[in-house]
Amino acid sequence: MRLSGGELRSRVIRSPRGSEIRPTPGRVKEALFSILGDAIDRARVLDLFAGTGAIGFEALSRGAAHATFVELHAPTAQAIRHTAAELGVEGRATVLCAPAEKAVTRLSGRFDFVYADPPYAFPPPHLTFATLRTRKTIDAATTLVYERREGAPPFELPGFATVRDARYGEVMLQFLRVASIADA
Repeated sequence: MRLSGGELRSRVIRSPRGSEIRPTPGRVKEALFSILGDAIDRARVLDLFAGTGAIGFEALSRGAAHATFVELHAPTAQAIRHTAAELGVEGRATVLCAPAEKAVTRLSGRFDFVYADPPYAFPPPHLTFATLRTRKTIDAATTLVYERREGAPPFELPGFATVRDARYGEVMLQFLRVASIADA
């Protein structure tokens, strides 16, 4: 798998052997970053259920200031660390090896862009997003994207609104906005 844009364009992202990772397809990644445009420049990015880290690395390549990768599988998290070093972005990357719902309780600071791509067998990340909102690490200016399989239940939780749905083959991207705590 290769990065498709920015300063690291064409550089390779590796994943551990035998890993059952389902990377976001290249055409979906391209469409996502086309939609985001310049909003990713200097952004703080949170890549939940990171897998290979392709979304976070693509964001760093396209000018994000920092990416935090959350990945439960220890060998996969180690592969993300290794890739960050290979790409020379380890100073702009943090890797947390923990379940997403626990990792978000350890985060501080505000994120501009959050991408959640849980395994398709998982339910929508309600607790994870609610915790981010309660801890004020996301707000009305944060772009949230939830990737799911076509036909799977969308993310629905009070305090969050869908602003756009995009379908790419069997992949659905649900763009969300969080209401401010005062608005909820």
